[in-house]
Amino acid sequence: MNTDAAVAVLHEEREKLIRQLGDLGANEEGDLTGDVEFGDGFADAAAATAERTEVLGLVENLTTLLADVDTALKRVADGTYGICDSCGEPIGAERMDYRPISRYCFDCKSKR
Repeated sequence: MNTDAAVAVLHEEREKLIRQLGDLGANEEGDLTGDVEFGDGFADAAAATAERTEVLGLVENLTTLLADVDTALKRVADGTYGICDSCGEPIGAERMDYRPISRYCFDCKSKR
């Protein structure tokens, strides 16, 4: 995948992640916006806590992925996209096609 195609894929992924965060009642930073209710009675307290904990876990995962996408876009801008953070060698095209947010080549990733 060339860099222009990667940028398009990354922007598409970014928009998808932002939509998913919004669906969970969170903004881009992962803060809950209050758009989602988690129960309103004492009897619902345990269920509401469990649901809130699950939502917070999902939000954390999505914000981590969003940060990875933003990092990849910054790497495109500074000319380091597709270069391994560890060894400085090019990351294989197949890996970048499969996972455009990759920061490590296959060899360095497998050593982690």
